[in-house]
Amino acid sequence: MTAKTVSTQGPAQGSARRTVLTGARVVRPDGVDGNGRVTVEGGRIAADAPGEAGTLDLTGHWIVPGFVDMHVHGGGGASFSSGSAEESLRAVATHRAHGTTTLVASTVTGDLEDLSRQAAVLSELVEQGELAGVHFEGPFISAHRCGAHDPALLRDPDPADVRKLLDAARGTARMVTLAPELPGGLESVRLLVEEGVIAAVGHTDATYEATLQAVEAGATVATHLFNAMPVLRHRAPGPVAALLADERVTVELINDGVHLHPAVLGLAFARAGAGRVAFVTDAMGAAGMGDGLYPLGPLTVRVTDGVARLAEGGSIAGSTLTLDRALRRAVTVDGLPVEDAVRALSANPARLLGVADRVGSIEPGKDADLVVLDAEYRLTGVMRKGEWVVSPGARAAG
Repeated sequence: MTAKTVSTQGPAQGSARRTVLTGARVVRPDGVDGNGRVTVEGGRIAADAPGEAGTLDLTGHWIVPGFVDMHVHGGGGASFSSGSAEESLRAVATHRAHGTTTLVASTVTGDLEDLSRQAAVLSELVEQGELAGVHFEGPFISAHRCGAHDPALLRDPDPADVRKLLDAARGTARMVTLAPELPGGLESVRLLVEEGVIAAVGHTDATYEATLQAVEAGATVATHLFNAMPVLRHRAPGPVAALLADERVTVELINDGVHLHPAVLGLAFARAGAGRVAFVTDAMGAAGMGDGLYPLGPLTVRVTDGVARLAEGGSIAGSTLTLDRALRRAVTVDGLPVEDAVRALSANPARLLGVADRVGSIEPGKDADLVVLDAEYRLTGVMRKGEWVVSPGARAAG
């Protein structure tokens, strides 16, 4: 079966066309329906009703909710840090064709004026329904754990500067990653909580105790846990132990086989539980592309054999991951149950972003955002709001 991309822009709204998908194993909030049926009408998942018009036989396949990526910098050769709506839409289209039907655009460290200009462009795409929000990763991070962020542009998280970025995003900021041990860190966490924005701990050199203080102040996300933070030590557990232990914290994991060993991923699931893990891509512009040189904010990244590293310095610089690959790896390499992998790709990030009433699970009344996988968990179809973005090429029943 050959998948065909039929659309990369937002679907037409208000369509009342009815489609019934039958025969597949459907991953629902209460488990797997082995011979499932999903009815789509008017862009939403509908309750089953008599009649077979528009039925599509997907026997031998899986149907899972559309993926929700809360941490992604670009794709398709394009970057959300470009300040270009056209480039940003190209990145959205790339990830959408890989099953990510809800996406938050992440920036990288820059000066406040540049970040404010980027936020203005991205906020318009949020208002148009192309993006689910804006995530500022930097500049309020530790110089000791800056990774692929320009150390010359880092600054302490002064609440006034944090507010400036929130204002530039015009209510579309969904998350800010910061190092809470820096001057102003805890005050900025409290500000973000007051403004309804997720405070995420990441790119941090915080101690175990300082991390606990951040969580008490309201931080609820660990930005790409294990990466860009001190390693777990038996006498100095650092942020990893603190973030894994607290039930209020959801941990991001980059499951590309480069950022994390399968045993470490298993440790995170065992300690946090499937309800507190969110798979993210942290993808930069090379996602969906080949090897070569790509921009990441003001820095240049070299991709070799699919691994992104700074051209000068060699530090890992995001990923080239797409979430369909993260799901397949989770099940076939890491040995996770399909339901747990799907939860980490859809329901958990949707809950964090405050959009679980519309997306993240297959339930009547929610947007018809669906991903079709073959028996080997390879993507063969993507539906967004009732319209095929990637046609599964399945045969019509009857």
